[in-house]
Amino acid sequence: MARIVLGSYMVRYPLGGMMSWVLQYLVGFQRLGHDIYFVEKSGYPLSCFHPSTGEMTDDCAYGTSVLQAVLDRFGLGNRWCYVDAQSAYHGVSRSAIEGVFGTADVFIDMGTHGAWMQEAASSGTRVLIDGEPGLSQLKMQSALDAGETLIEYDWYFSNGRNLATRTGLALMAGRDWRAIFHPVVADLYEPVHADRQAAFTTVMNWQSYGRIERDGHVYGHKDLEFTQFMTLPRRVGVPMEVAVAGKNAPLAELRTNGWRVRNGHDATVTVDSFNQYVRASRGEFSVCKNGFVTLRTGWFSDRSAVYLACGKPVVMQDTGFSAHLPVGEGLLAVDTLDEAAGAIDAIEADYERHSRRAREIAVAYLDTSKVLGRFLSEIGL
Repeated sequence: MARIVLGSYMVRYPLGGMMSWVLQYLVGFQRLGHDIYFVEKSGYPLSCFHPSTGEMTDDCAYGTSVLQAVLDRFGLGNRWCYVDAQSAYHGVSRSAIEGVFGTADVFIDMGTHGAWMQEAASSGTRVLIDGEPGLSQLKMQSALDAGETLIEYDWYFSNGRNLATRTGLALMAGRDWRAIFHPVVADLYEPVHADRQAAFTTVMNWQSYGRIERDGHVYGHKDLEFTQFMTLPRRVGVPMEVAVAGKNAPLAELRTNGWRVRNGHDATVTVDSFNQYVRASRGEFSVCKNGFVTLRTGWFSDRSAVYLACGKPVVMQDTGFSAHLPVGEGLLAVDTLDEAAGAIDAIEADYERHSRRAREIAVAYLDTSKVLGRFLSEIGL
């Protein structure tokens, strides 16, 4: 049994889809028999989002209460620590969490930006898992070019599998990247029959943060990629829906082109509402961040893994993941509007087969028992 500390963000952005992403790792490690803890720090002023008001504040009460309730379900309610903007510790005390770090076999950083590296100095191994392949490396290389010193980890993993195979176009930023799929605890989900009138859906942020420029190229977000698929609802015979958040989302244009539009925060305000949104869907159609696509990173979505686990066929814009996952049945990779329309038509022509295959892919390739077991083996645990 290994003692694992995982740092990410759940308190600061306590929406269902985001919490689901981290929860797969926590529960996955737990089910493999390991001693798992979650840690997070405020990081910067006004870092806590409250879904009811839409405000960013320093008040972590909502986020910590949500985290406590979610982790209680899995017997992890006493295995988290959050440090707020006033440096107060919530959950596990400061002395106790420092003791955990001192006896930890591995610290996994999934988005803390090094906030826990001082505590992790006493841990056995320090691992970075990057979920923004291509874009993160651009930022890292720019920092190196400016003479800055990067945080050092013992191992570097990325959800962009082409970084590990060096078959994409992303920079390496001087690191030796290994590959990991964001996993899903498949047995938390059961295939759910989809009503024929249900929509192909997705949950998306129109633009997560600013675009990145380097060497005359601009690397952006889903806003840059969605345009070419804007008329997709007119091309298929099933409803198409986006649960979208983020500034400048063109809601009127989406509706004009036949998309059903839901507020992304409302649809996924809790882990339960996120899961219910997926279960009620016929399948998923999703574009990917422009940087992931342009740099052919091989990124694959943690959200799409949940769709697959629920037996929901997924049609996703190809980032290069088609070289690493079986595509054509249950999971279809597309590059153009015509391909997307054809993929959805193909699914509808034999929906039950595609639904079964979706579930099979989740179990065979993305289940935590396989993904996290392989990950621990690679780092020597």
